Amino acid sequence: MTTVSIREVTFSEQLNRLDICDTAFALLDEQGTVTGWTQAAERLVGYSAGDVVGRSAGLVLPSFHDARTTSAFIEQCRVENGWPGATALRHRDGRMVDVSLRITMLHGRDGTARWLASLTDTGSLSGDAVSETVRGSLLAHAPIGVVVRDPQLRCVLVNDVIGEHDGIPRDRRLGRRLADVLPSAKAEALESVMRQVLHGGSTKVHEYRAWLPTRQGRQHPFAASFHCIQGADGEPLGVCVISADVTEGRRTRECLTAVSEARTRLGGSLDVMRASQALADLAVPLFADYVSVDLEQSVQIGEGPPVHPGTTAGRLPVFRRAGQASIHPGVPESAWTRGEPVPVPPDSPFAAVLRTGRPQLERNLDVASSPWIDRRPALARRFQENGMHSLMIVPVRVRHALLGVVIFVRTENPVPFDEVDLLLAEELVGRAAQALDNARQYVREHTAALALQRNLLPRRLTGGTAVEAASRYLPADMDHGVGGDWFDVIPLSGARVALVVGDVVGHGLHAAATMGTLRTAVRTLADMELPPEEVLAHLDDTVQRLADEEDCDDPDWAPGAAGATCLYAIYDPATRVCTMARAGHLPPAIIDPQGQATFPDLPSGPPLGTGLGDPFEAVELELPEGSLLALYTDGLIETRSGDIEDGMHRLATALAEPRQSLEELCTRATAGIPRQTSHDDATLLLVRTRVLNPAKVASWTLSCDRSAAGRARNLADRQLTDWGLDDLGDSTKLIVSELVTNAVRHSSGPVTVRLKRHRVLTCEVFDTDTCAPRPRRAGSSDENGRGLLLVGQLSRRWGSRSVSGGKVVWAEQDLPSTSGGGPS
Repeated sequence: MTTVSIREVTFSEQLNRLDICDTAFALLDEQGTVTGWTQAAERLVGYSAGDVVGRSAGLVLPSFHDARTTSAFIEQCRVENGWPGATALRHRDGRMVDVSLRITMLHGRDGTARWLASLTDTGSLSGDAVSETVRGSLLAHAPIGVVVRDPQLRCVLVNDVIGEHDGIPRDRRLGRRLADVLPSAKAEALESVMRQVLHGGSTKVHEYRAWLPTRQGRQHPFAASFHCIQGADGEPLGVCVISADVTEGRRTRECLTAVSEARTRLGGSLDVMRASQALADLAVPLFADYVSVDLEQSVQIGEGPPVHPGTTAGRLPVFRRAGQASIHPGVPESAWTRGEPVPVPPDSPFAAVLRTGRPQLERNLDVASSPWIDRRPALARRFQENGMHSLMIVPVRVRHALLGVVIFVRTENPVPFDEVDLLLAEELVGRAAQALDNARQYVREHTAALALQRNLLPRRLTGGTAVEAASRYLPADMDHGVGGDWFDVIPLSGARVALVVGDVVGHGLHAAATMGTLRTAVRTLADMELPPEEVLAHLDDTVQRLADEEDCDDPDWAPGAAGATCLYAIYDPATRVCTMARAGHLPPAIIDPQGQATFPDLPSGPPLGTGLGDPFEAVELELPEGSLLALYTDGLIETRSGDIEDGMHRLATALAEPRQSLEELCTRATAGIPRQTSHDDATLLLVRTRVLNPAKVASWTLSCDRSAAGRARNLADRQLTDWGLDDLGDSTKLIVSELVTNAVRHSSGPVTVRLKRHRVLTCEVFDTDTCAPRPRRAGSSDENGRGLLLVGQLSRRWGSRSVSGGKVVWAEQDLPSTSGGGPS
């Protein structure tokens, strides 16, 4: 038996805007003529009861414009048992008022039907965070019970929903007062309220609770509002009682609040996986018992073109589970964990969502009547075991791109999803889509910048005979993106090697692109055999030119990096001398073979691109064999909370085990970085110095006369025989002869010839002339000008470099494969 408990009437209770107290009502007959009016309706459209009662509703409602449209609309309402939607009313002053309109079918004792038009101003809700369309639709779809009573408080009209609220059948209610149906003091109190409404014309609101069998024996609160219905003369025709389930209204408000806050709550992370999981956690249990978020895989990895709805008729895109939540521990509804690919059955509603880009609602999900489930026994078993009976699939769309789908499922909640639930889910997913798109854009930019930087950095370090090298590059955390750190080991002539580390100011694609430009410039300058201080001077000019190019009037041009720091060093394994200069960069750490660490006091020099004009200075250091050099960027030793000296001490301590491998030392040096507080990329380049075996170096100083070339040929020939390189004898003698002849012709001091056998055979000729040789094409009658062309043909590469007191011209030849020219 149904039991109804009514609370004490409270006239001051104020409900949310979504509730029924703000709604205007009008009674219509089957021809669309207004038969009853309320004061709220007069406030909404400006017409009094005397203006509209007895006239067609078309006066204010476009749907009742003429007899034909009225008849068609009434027939549609009869077939569908009412009509919800959004429309516009014509105000008395001529303006249009946006409203949510609901037409509710009412039944009388004689079997006739009447219509209750419920109208809520959605324009007045524009200050709310949720769209007017969504709020209007919720108002139009929310189930309400309706009872219309005459001035004697007898029930004359009733809808079907009210019986679900209090369990009283329609036949028992019609023609009777409430006190006749539910005789009690509470019924008398409610009738007292109705009389007050009839005499005063105002709206009253109260709440009552009912225990209903349809509610699984649980107490449900209902809110009721009482509205005076006026006739053409303005006198009361009766009272209209509207009731709504407070629980459903409260849940709807909670859902709307969650939707309103979704963008803020989900936009805190630029990680698509975290944002997806936050969406799932937000939706359970508020929207569903189980929710999964599947993203198209390019969204997660930041690569590949976006997927567009309607382009998936052939091969379906790959989706991966990005987030999931359930009211049950362990998410038993899901067969996949986060990150795993999720197959999309081509005959399922999921595929239909991908093809159309529109959401799908499966109110009552029956395995037997759903072939796409029934044909997959494992899937069917999972649906049955977890009691999944209602399903919504909502696409995640941004700017015509399909980012993924969100699946809402009900298991424990016995009420199937309806259009209101789908509307709320669409609004929530729409808000979340903005956050996911921001995360996707960041992932794409971060991935592009990281790929650009890693492609620009050396993939394999080649230290040759001079050094053994290893490196680490740690990008900044996801909140700051990729920076402009770079490093390089560049083989130079004469077994020497250039060591470089630099840091471009800023983060992202611009910093990475600038880094690539500077790295290319450094390699070009290294090939020109320039000393460290000149390399930095040219780099400084390059950075200034880049800054000048970015100083343009194009409003769409995004500024790139401004300035950089750099350390450039050249190590010669034949002399164990390392020459280095720095431009605003931190000094290197040098660890001797006994594990003692020092940071040499190098002239700092201004950062690149500052335009200060101060010259860079180089310092020469003689290093013991097996010394360890650590070149690094400030991200390795500097944190927001730590002192830079502490970071340098930490680095020196980590490297104080010189016998360990370079890879192990790199790991030790980078393991202590507090990455949670790091705000910059961290780069480490470690090199262990080698010494070129003196037995593999031969040097002779010759007088500057015509006999020098002949003596040089003979000395070189004997040395190649001692080294077992007779196969290179002829070509080497020609190279030596041409280089020495050229030196004798253009210099006045002694000439030094040096042969180095390392990974290649290098011939170096020192002279006192400072002009670099330049090859030229000799004419047919010229006696000179062919020497350097001949050197270029006989060697793998050749060049010259300036040294103190003159220059060095060098040429390299590949060693025979059996000569064993490895490190010494």
